[in-house]
Amino acid sequence: MFFDFGIKDFIDILLVAVMLYYIYRLMRESRSLNVFTGIMVFFIVWIFVSQILEMRLMGAIFDKLVSVGVIAIIILFQEDIRKFLYNVGAHQRMQRLLRFVLPKHTADKDKEQLKRSIMPIVMACMSMSKGKVGALIVLKRGMSLSDIEMTGEVVDAAISQRLIENIFFKNSPLHDGAMLIADRRIRAAGCILPVSHNLDIPKELGLRHRAALGMSQESDALCVVVSEETGGISIAKGGEFRLHLSAEELESVLTEAMN
Repeated sequence: MFFDFGIKDFIDILLVAVMLYYIYRLMRESRSLNVFTGIMVFFIVWIFVSQILEMRLMGAIFDKLVSVGVIAIIILFQEDIRKFLYNVGAHQRMQRLLRFVLPKHTADKDKEQLKRSIMPIVMACMSMSKGKVGALIVLKRGMSLSDIEMTGEVVDAAISQRLIENIFFKNSPLHDGAMLIADRRIRAAGCILPVSHNLDIPKELGLRHRAALGMSQESDALCVVVSEETGGISIAKGGEFRLHLSAEELESVLTEAMN
């Protein structure tokens, strides 16, 4: 049997390992790691009973449970599966290919419009950082955030530094929630975001940071946070933080992410 092992078998094992790794990451980000561990234990027991011990009755029972279990998993984790499939379709290489196909004058025009929409955000964040005004801004990328928009007050205004600062002013009724920016417009303010329960978040980071991290874990959105305590500017993207950003770093990250 050892000599029958070929390149096709190696590729088969490698693909299964990659698939299990991405499933593990998906479960870990959605705080369902214990569920993943339980599924793996059940799968190993099923293989051992049906293939190695060849117990027909137990094997038949496990087969039925597996066929029903697959449907149950799809129902329970439909949001996580949808997010995973979206991330596959919105891969950076695919986006680069689309930009390569676009005419050059269109790309240059988009870059100019992008810069005009990013600079007010950068200037507002720097101003609020100096005054230690807390802020949380969510920038939509590819994934729809209509459910988040519905939790706040619709604004639908052009992006401007003064408007951003006024919304996050301490006496403003919308300053506690998140601002949603989509399609280069301020869509809503006072939005409610999912809070991350990651235990690895430093204790000095507050609720805004947890909400930003939670939002970046459940979508491809970019979340900008201005700390009310320290005035530090941070960005949450893909479930990870970049802390203490300067104006140049903030502009660079926003341009790269939103391009």
